[in-house]
Amino acid sequence: MYRYSQFDRAFVRSRAAQFRAQVARRLDGSLTEDEFKPLRLMNGLYLQLHAYMLRVAIPYGTLSADQMRQLAMIAERWDKGYGHFTTRQNIQFNWPKLADVPDILDALADVEMHAIQTSGNTIRNVTADPFAGAAADEVADPRPVAELIRQWSTDHPEFQFLPRKFKLAVTGSPEDRAVTAAHDIGLRLVQQGGDLGARVLVGGGLGRTPMIGKVLRDFVPLADLLPYLEAIVAIYNLLGRRDNKYKARIKITVHEHGLEEIRDLVEAEFPARKALFNGIDQQMLAAITAQFAPPAFDPEAEGNFRAWYHADPAFRAFVDTNTAPHRAPGYTILTVSLKAPGETPGDATADQMRVLADLAERYGHGELRISHEQNVILPHVPRRHLRAIHAALSDAGLASANVGLVSDIIACPGMDYCSLATARSIPVAQQIATRFEELKLEHDIGPLKIKISGCINACGHHHVGHIGILGLDRAGVENYQITLGGDGGPDAVIGERAGPGFAYDEIVDAVERLVHAYLAHRDGPSEAFLDTYRRLGAAPFKAALHPEDKGRANAA
Repeated sequence: MYRYSQFDRAFVRSRAAQFRAQVARRLDGSLTEDEFKPLRLMNGLYLQLHAYMLRVAIPYGTLSADQMRQLAMIAERWDKGYGHFTTRQNIQFNWPKLADVPDILDALADVEMHAIQTSGNTIRNVTADPFAGAAADEVADPRPVAELIRQWSTDHPEFQFLPRKFKLAVTGSPEDRAVTAAHDIGLRLVQQGGDLGARVLVGGGLGRTPMIGKVLRDFVPLADLLPYLEAIVAIYNLLGRRDNKYKARIKITVHEHGLEEIRDLVEAEFPARKALFNGIDQQMLAAITAQFAPPAFDPEAEGNFRAWYHADPAFRAFVDTNTAPHRAPGYTILTVSLKAPGETPGDATADQMRVLADLAERYGHGELRISHEQNVILPHVPRRHLRAIHAALSDAGLASANVGLVSDIIACPGMDYCSLATARSIPVAQQIATRFEELKLEHDIGPLKIKISGCINACGHHHVGHIGILGLDRAGVENYQITLGGDGGPDAVIGERAGPGFAYDEIVDAVERLVHAYLAHRDGPSEAFLDTYRRLGAAPFKAALHPEDKGRANAA
C-alpha cells in the first residue's frame, strides 16, 4: 500500500487546520452559510436533508486494517455508530455535528486519510478495480497509476474550478470491474508490443444524460499518460460549458464538439504538456509502484480447505458465491456482502468494521478494499483460513452468500438522506431483497444486477443495471421507472426504458414479475438474466411488467 510522504502528511494536516479555523468562524457567525459553503465543499462536507454529511475519500478503494478501525472509531464517537460505503469507493458519515468535523479530519489524518476533493468541481476520488493486485485475469495492478493520478490531481492549481465535477476510473483487467466506460475519463491498462499503456476512454457518465465513454486513443504509453490526461482536462476546462450545469460535464463537450475535434485538440495540446513533466512523473510512478509490491504469499495456503468445502453445504455456498480466482495458488479474493436482506445496502456498523479489520489483519495480509458495488473485499485470503473467516462473519451478520445475486443491490441514499433525491431508494432495495429471501429463489435466479437511484443524478448507477430502477417525483407522488439490459462491464451499455413507471407500493411486485418472466423464458439455468434479455429483447419482459397492455391488445 502507498504510505504518505512527509509532504503528504504536512499537506493534509495543514488543510485540516485551515478548516478548523473556518468552522470556528462559521460557528461564531463571522461567516454566513453562503460564504461557508464553498469552504466546506472543498473538504467533503455537504448539508443534506437532516444534517451535515462528511464524505471521506478511499483512494482506489484500498484500506489498511488500521484505517478501517479508525473509520469505526469515527462512526462510534462522532456519528450514529455506522458508516455508508458509496458507489465511488468513498465512505459517508451522515450525522456529524459541524463542531466535531475538524476533530474528525484530524483523526483521518492520523491514519493518512482525508476528505479533500470528495466534492466540488474538481477531479474527484480516483476509483479502480477492487480486485487490483490480486485478480488472476489482470494485465497489471492499476493502483500505482491511480495513486499517481491522485497525487497529480490533488490541489492541482489549474483544475480546482472545472466546469463540473470530474471522475476517473482505472482498471487493469479485461473484465472492467471499475465501470470505466461510465466515467469522464476511463483508463484500461493494456499491453501493446510488450509495453504497458492505457486505452483512454472519454465522455462517459450517467446522470440525466447517460453516455458510454468513447475511445479517444487506443494506446497511450505509461510514460505519456499523465501529460495526456492533463491535456484532456485542460481542453475540457477550456471548452466545457459553464452556462448550464446540466450540460457542463465532459460527455456533453464531446457530444457537442465531436470526438474527432476533441482528439485533435488534445493531441495538439499534448506536446507542450509533455515537455513540462520532464520525466518527473515516471520517477514518481516507479517509487509508487514499489510500494504496491504484493505480499509474501504463503505456499501452504490451501490447507484443509477442500475437505471443509465438501463437508459443509452452507460454507460451500458462501465460497461459491463470494469468492473469485486469485493470482497466487491456494489464495482467493473474498467479497464480504454488505447487503444482508432487509439491511441498508453499503452500511456497516462500527463493530462490523472492526471485525473486518481484525480478519484482514489476522488472515488477509492487513488489506481491505471497497467496491463500487458497496461491498468490502479481502483481496488476499489463503483458502485454509476461509472457514474461520466464514464463522467470524456469521457471528457479525456479514456472511450473506449473495454477491452478484438479486439481493446484492446497489442503491443510493435517496430521500432517507440526500437533499437532491426525489424518491426513496433504500426502502425499495430492502423490500426487493426481503421478497426474494422469502421466495428462496436467489441462487436459482443466478447473476442479476439490480441498481436503484433516487433521482435523475443516478448515483445508484441504474442505467447500467441489468434491471435499473429510477425513482422520480411525479406531481408529488413517487414513481419508479424501470430500465432493462444495462451493463457496466467491458462492453458497457445503457439500459432501455421498459414503459410507464410504477408507484412505490407497486415496484417490488413489478421486479418479481420481471424475474419470473426471465425464469420462464431462459434457455436453462446456465443462461443468465442479461443473456436471456439480449437473446429475446425487451418484449417478454415488458409483457410481464404491463400485462394490462397485452389484455388491451387482445381485446382490440
